[in-house]
Amino acid sequence: MTDLAPLRPPVQAAPVHQRTRGLAEVALDGGGKRGARLTRLYQRGSAKAFLPRIHSDRPEVVFLNTAGGLTGGDDMRFDLRLGPGVTAVATTQTAERAYASLGDPARMAVQLRVGAGGMLHWLPQETILFDRSTLARRTVADLEGDAGLVLCETIVLGRAAMGERLTDVSCEDWREVRRDGRPVLLEPFRLCGAALAVRDGPAMLGDAVSVSSLALCAPGAADRLGAVREVLDGLPGPVRAAAAGWDDKLVVRALSREAQALRKAVAAVLGVLTGAALPRVWAI
Repeated sequence: MTDLAPLRPPVQAAPVHQRTRGLAEVALDGGGKRGARLTRLYQRGSAKAFLPRIHSDRPEVVFLNTAGGLTGGDDMRFDLRLGPGVTAVATTQTAERAYASLGDPARMAVQLRVGAGGMLHWLPQETILFDRSTLARRTVADLEGDAGLVLCETIVLGRAAMGERLTDVSCEDWREVRRDGRPVLLEPFRLCGAALAVRDGPAMLGDAVSVSSLALCAPGAADRLGAVREVLDGLPGPVRAAAAGWDDKLVVRALSREAQALRKAVAAVLGVLTGAALPRVWAI
């Protein structure tokens, strides 16, 4: 009688987790006396874009991730193109959230294009990092001729109202502005667990739980430096900030131990950089 080999338990396949994919593309071209005209609107997956009705010649484009946040393996892309002479503001409907990852990074790509004589205000709401989140984001803006751009990014470390304190994150946030194909502003930002563990020292966070970067890239941008510094001089105690202007650029760095205080400071600085009110979704 032949001996039977002992039965072995079946090999369990690794679970396949559902991932978010999304692409939203918007293009606006000049429409003469009627202002900007929508020439392309493409949406796929969980990326959406809409243009709310507003009483202004400056259209608003609002991007949205219907998945409610990003986690490892997700891939989200927003693309916005303004034709020559078009002025617009673009934002996100709410704060983006980067949740804990099992290893793979959540990827996000933002591509902005502004034609000659145009002006874009790219004003996304905050990005909130959760513990063990892994985010890789790349924002690239291409300007033609004398086009202008206001660029704003704010990162918040956890949910302060719940007393969260992050210890393990990975955030790589690359921001690049090019004019006629040549880089005019490069801003690589990287945050990891080691930086959270050693907060004291030059270029470190200290007691901050949120950090913002704002930039104006446009002819004569440095002329607004005095007005921006007046705003910074009046900021409340929790916020620390500095500004510099050179070569048609004005850059502001700010951080705060209170996220809401920084949000108010960013709003005040944007009032000087844009000369206009914030997008309506910021107030919701």
